[in-house]
Amino acid sequence: MTLRTDRRSLLLTGTLGLGALAIPGFSLAQALATGFTHSVASGEPGQDTMLLWTRYVPADGGAAKLRAEISKTADFAKIASGGEQITGPWRDHTAKITVEGLEPGTSYFYRFVGPDGSFSPVGRTKTLPAGNVGRFGIGVFSCANMPFGFFNAYGHAAARADIDLWVHLGDYLYEYKRGGYAPAGGAVADRWPEPATEMVHLADYRLRYASYRSDPDLQELHRVKPMLIQMDDHESTNNSWEGGAQNHQPDEGDWSVRKAAALQAFKEWLPVSETPWGSYDIGGLATLFRTESRLLARSDEPDLAPLFRSADAQKALIAFRDGELQDPARTMLGTEQEVWLGHALRKSVRAGQKWQLVGFGTIMGKQRMPEQALDWIKPDAPARTRAYVQSGVIASKLGVPSDLDNWGGFPAARARFLKSAQAAGANLVVLCGDSHNAWAFDLGQDGKPAGVEFAGHSVTSPGYENSTTTDPKIIAAGLVAANPELKWCDTSRRGYMALTLTPEKASNDWVFMDTITQRTTKASVGHTAVVTRGRNVMA
Repeated sequence: MTLRTDRRSLLLTGTLGLGALAIPGFSLAQALATGFTHSVASGEPGQDTMLLWTRYVPADGGAAKLRAEISKTADFAKIASGGEQITGPWRDHTAKITVEGLEPGTSYFYRFVGPDGSFSPVGRTKTLPAGNVGRFGIGVFSCANMPFGFFNAYGHAAARADIDLWVHLGDYLYEYKRGGYAPAGGAVADRWPEPATEMVHLADYRLRYASYRSDPDLQELHRVKPMLIQMDDHESTNNSWEGGAQNHQPDEGDWSVRKAAALQAFKEWLPVSETPWGSYDIGGLATLFRTESRLLARSDEPDLAPLFRSADAQKALIAFRDGELQDPARTMLGTEQEVWLGHALRKSVRAGQKWQLVGFGTIMGKQRMPEQALDWIKPDAPARTRAYVQSGVIASKLGVPSDLDNWGGFPAARARFLKSAQAAGANLVVLCGDSHNAWAFDLGQDGKPAGVEFAGHSVTSPGYENSTTTDPKIIAAGLVAANPELKWCDTSRRGYMALTLTPEKASNDWVFMDTITQRTTKASVGHTAVVTRGRNVMA
């Protein structure tokens, strides 16, 4: 029995082969098209700066100089700022230009001008506010696997006027080959991305981004507002860490080469900073922290499989729980980023910011698998799925977290972060994705409140509903009863989170799409959680 295999392939899909992805009508011709090929995007917002993105391929496939223009009016009668960049095949013809001299809290139109005088589509963006801010809205996304359905969450959010900024917490795309991590009957509406093979080399990563970035709902989301984006694992490959990954095999080459390719394509194709982490002040209302918790310093997750093969599995698990699991050297962020984040939290509080928002890729709330989880699994689930759940139940009874890829596998690092938030006097709101399901946790440390966590469900990637037959309400009740920090969850619906900040409260809506198997923006708010400033627990 091997327990190190990806939890999603077992618990959520019931298979070991993951993979695949595409969009109807996407072809290599799109990736090789000339002119402006993938619309526009903005990101890394400041109070007087903005990063603008596009992709332009000249007819000869060589270098091209682009000019960015930004204006308060759609006719671009008065250019507020701009810049130029030379792009070419060395960066897959993508361009990122940071403009300055903008006004805080102000909406702008922007576009790019090609060397032939052609124009890109016109985008909209908005700088971060300064001074007193009465309200700010943030849309939060994660886990968009194209074969499982349409990106309706993106389309729904893009039409909203009450959200000021998008945050994407990772798994923006998936690496697997065609026919792997996808519905059993094939991709919804034939949404297979290119390439058909798993993305391993730089050309693969670039083409997969080109494929995803051809989706009309994702293009519109990027076009209308700025986005802050951070990696989780599937931007490289499943369960990645500093020195390797569960889904990187010896015959796929050197891990450092693959990791470098993944990072290069990520920085080319998205409106992201060259810096791995950063902070963003939303006037005097909040500081939002972008982090990196996958490729730069993260330790490998522990492997329980040898413990279950030992002569006395229970004794081995207890020894692991009290020994290796608690090793303070094991890290999610690395010491440099940990120290930076601790100092930045204190700086934010001293500056009078009302809220401290921290985005992580994976869940921080403590999770255990209840014994009744064995009754939730589909009768025809593969033996490996049942073995995975059974081992999780056994481990949970002994106080071992059910997921060692998230912060449960790094308890000393988790404690250090929460203690730093407590010491700073932060009003902490942790935002995360990764699990495909929706969760609301009260985070505690040393018996005292440390903050709350709003964990987002996926845009399309499947949750518990893909491998269970039990009523989702029964599953949710069982999970809440087994996990004291967990106050609410939903394991069956897809969508995004909409966080609203005011000086006195943070209110988070879990928006659930009616369906992802047809293109529609019908949705509803399934749950709302509220935390009042100064409490660090949900109301």
